[in-house]
Amino acid sequence: MSENGERFCLEAFRHEALQDVGSTNTECLERARAGDPGNLWITATRQTSGRGRRGRVWTSEPGNLYASLLLINPAPMDRIASLPLAVAVGLQAAVSAVMPRDAEPVEVKWPNDILIGRKKTCGILIEGEGLPDGRHALVIGIGINIRHKPDTAPYAVTRLEEHGCFITADELFAHLFREMAVVIKIWDEGRGISDITRRWLDVACGVGEKITVNLPDRSLTGRFDGIAADGLLMLNLGGGQIVPIAAGDVFFERTE
Repeated sequence: MSENGERFCLEAFRHEALQDVGSTNTECLERARAGDPGNLWITATRQTSGRGRRGRVWTSEPGNLYASLLLINPAPMDRIASLPLAVAVGLQAAVSAVMPRDAEPVEVKWPNDILIGRKKTCGILIEGEGLPDGRHALVIGIGINIRHKPDTAPYAVTRLEEHGCFITADELFAHLFREMAVVIKIWDEGRGISDITRRWLDVACGVGEKITVNLPDRSLTGRFDGIAADGLLMLNLGGGQIVPIAAGDVFFERTE
């Protein structure tokens, strides 16, 4: 992307920095209901009601990065399912940009967890809501462990400082702001999914490995054969049986 093109991408987004909030996702949704046009980032020093997927609590003490991006009508609904892959690509690029050169690789675990040394350091929660005026609000919530990490979690977790990255939340957000603007432009309302899928696979971990996927009603174990064009995880159960997975918690056989 040219310098002028990148500048245009950045100028399309706004940023509002807050101190203590309940949740940056909630703040974004409230602004959407009040008529905000979208492309708005909200960051907070601390969240008092931070949350992750499936209602999990997300540690939200000062020193970590808490950010949410509000998008209004980001794509036709039949193309919106590919957005989490694009978000993961942008987030991986932002974290990679600040890591020491000798640090363990920053990778993506399907669909959009960011891992360092196979330990989770970032979480993404995407929420949507139809608005009374017919618009659709979509919020991308991002939490990045810089100084703090959860004491208890059903998976291995880490924080940037454990890998020699001593950075402020504001400094990290500057990278996130830039990388997400660029990747959303590439995603192009879902039309750029082939490019996004290629970039995602370039930084993904676990492809070709044995994994277990926990679903709401069962667990499946098989080989991770990659992702389909629409972002679904392709789980090879053997015997020619390949199951597409739309949502689930992935655990690697070797480390989790």
